[in-house]
Amino acid sequence: MMDRDAANVVAFSGGVDSSLVADLVYRTFSSHTNLSYSKANNASNSTINTGSVQAVLGISSAVPQTQITMARAVAETIGIQLVEVTTTEGSDETYIKNDGHACYVCKTHLYSTLKSVANSVKRQHQEKSPEKSGGRTVILYNGTNADDTQDPTRLGLHAASNFKVLSPLDQITKDEVRQAAKHLGLPNWNAAASPCLRSRLAMGVMATSDHLKAVEKAEEFVRRVLVLDESRNVRVRMLAGGKAMVELDDRALGTSDLLAENGMEDLLISELGFQSWGVRGFKTGSVAAMPTGDKSLDSVKVNL
Repeated sequence: MMDRDAANVVAFSGGVDSSLVADLVYRTFSSHTNLSYSKANNASNSTINTGSVQAVLGISSAVPQTQITMARAVAETIGIQLVEVTTTEGSDETYIKNDGHACYVCKTHLYSTLKSVANSVKRQHQEKSPEKSGGRTVILYNGTNADDTQDPTRLGLHAASNFKVLSPLDQITKDEVRQAAKHLGLPNWNAAASPCLRSRLAMGVMATSDHLKAVEKAEEFVRRVLVLDESRNVRVRMLAGGKAMVELDDRALGTSDLLAENGMEDLLISELGFQSWGVRGFKTGSVAAMPTGDKSLDSVKVNL
């Protein structure tokens, strides 16, 4: 799957799935590189790798700062080059509308950006070594696992297919991903899933920068007051009518009274503009929904 002569680019978020892919691609590439250099020292006609490998982190209002910090730390642990690029889904009207197609639009922007990064690396290599880069290709990877492929709301998988993104983990479950990440010594092997902030917004709630920043700040407050580390699930959903819904795992629900005692209502209503709030048990994808109507993804307008 990995091509030592290609521009290998991993869609990297700092989550355990993409971290495992980044680690595996980097290890495989490095082992081929070392082998090639070893052979080159013993045979004058041996060919040294002409490829590259990068992890690319898309930066936007939908990515919390804690996730960016985690991504940087994990990339350093792996040893892979991390490239941070600004993505533009936040200015796309279809994404902002959040009518069920936002995930598809977001991933289309992401993979388009990744491909541009890879092509730039490819051009740089061609300028430096034109005699070795004639057939150099671009390969994109993501961290989609087998559980993800069973979720019909993950329309971003269609975008991945459009860009021919490879998914090395699509035959193993999330639990198996964590086991492998632990075995390889990745520091985030037990970190709770941390999807983009847009996933906190109920369908129809506009995916504006202000809304995304509001849920990020609210979640930071919840984690700080309840002393919840990255292994614990926390969500602050933005529901219709401006209601904030705090979702906590079972162990944290019993301490939720501390939120009100420490000023949660002032934060949510006076500072962040919510109209009301509540607390309930955590459920993965509790506000995820399929778009209504018969509109096909091929007809969804993406403003790249």
